[in-house]
Amino acid sequence: MTIPTPSQWTARPRRIVGLMSGTSLDGVDAALIEVRGGIPYDEMRLLAFCSRPYTPEERERIAALLGPQVSLAALTAGNAWLGELFAEVALRVIAEANLRPEEVDAVASHGQTVWHIPPRPGQQGATLQLGEPCVIAERTGLLTVADFRPRDMAAGGQGAPLAPFADYLLFRSPQLSRAVQNIGGIGNVTWIPRGGTPAQVVAFDTGPGNMVIDALVTHYTDGAQTFDRDGIMAAVGAVDEELLWELMQHPYFRQPPPKSTGRETFGAAYADDLRRRGEIRGLSSQDIVATATALTAESIARAYRDFLGPIDEIILGGGGSYNPTLRRMLADRLPGIPLRVHEEFGISGEAKEAIAFALLGHATLCGVPANLPAATGAAHPVVLGKIVLGRSG
Repeated sequence: MTIPTPSQWTARPRRIVGLMSGTSLDGVDAALIEVRGGIPYDEMRLLAFCSRPYTPEERERIAALLGPQVSLAALTAGNAWLGELFAEVALRVIAEANLRPEEVDAVASHGQTVWHIPPRPGQQGATLQLGEPCVIAERTGLLTVADFRPRDMAAGGQGAPLAPFADYLLFRSPQLSRAVQNIGGIGNVTWIPRGGTPAQVVAFDTGPGNMVIDALVTHYTDGAQTFDRDGIMAAVGAVDEELLWELMQHPYFRQPPPKSTGRETFGAAYADDLRRRGEIRGLSSQDIVATATALTAESIARAYRDFLGPIDEIILGGGGSYNPTLRRMLADRLPGIPLRVHEEFGISGEAKEAIAFALLGHATLCGVPANLPAATGAAHPVVLGKIVLGRSG
């Protein structure tokens, strides 16, 4: 087996599995797409999607890999173990499409981010994603593209966000300026001006998405719940506006884009601090979850007011788009701007991020740069990812 040239790759429709495991540690999402043409593509359709939740034991093992004191042995073993798990999910989504692996062309895997260091003046950025692509290629037999972020960081970028490339392909409009807001563990926005080119796209991480909410719910339910289903806890509670104001003084929210963030800033330590501050103020668990939910909504709205141009409509995706309390809080802070969801455009909100990485893998094999320097801060466009050949024959 050899790596196809871009002309060979685009000579016929290609089937690609996109794999995504995000900061919420919910599980692995897999989307199998069929794409015809190059970039921009002529046609793209979703053939199958599946989500494989992590067990409590798996989530605990992954969480143990995320701290700065993790051992090299655990990190090394975790990389191979996650590769096995990702390969399993890739094969599962192929089976759900009633296809055989040999009828699929490639796998594109984001991996599991365990540490992300954005660049600062005088300091090179760095990032680490686990989920060994050689294991994925061996178990599936398929050409595998993975490790998308480091090339952008090598070019001076943040290595994130990368989804704006797919957002532009999926949601650009000659008539409307759109903010495509993902609310996963971290919130990130892609602003696409009406009739805009990729160079005009603005994208960055807005701050915490579900990560802080999830940590608080997990704590208060002793792990019986890992997220605020339907926003019920937040709906019962009352937002502490004074605490919310204090939380919004975090320097990240004032930092202009390009910028990215993650668990290092808004992870377990941040959630514990928020909880302690709320309890000192005499707040109930529901009040604290409501305030954390308002923090997500307020940080998104503040980012729009401070850093984006005109917005005709907002397109919500990710797990937070299914939280009615969060959506209400966001609508209250952005009056007059319609809130829509991916499903209204024929795209599964749950599958969107996995679709995005399938498209990133497609771009790599087309030889097309898929970072947007205006979003990541890279010095120039680059082709992302590393390619591992599948089994020969």
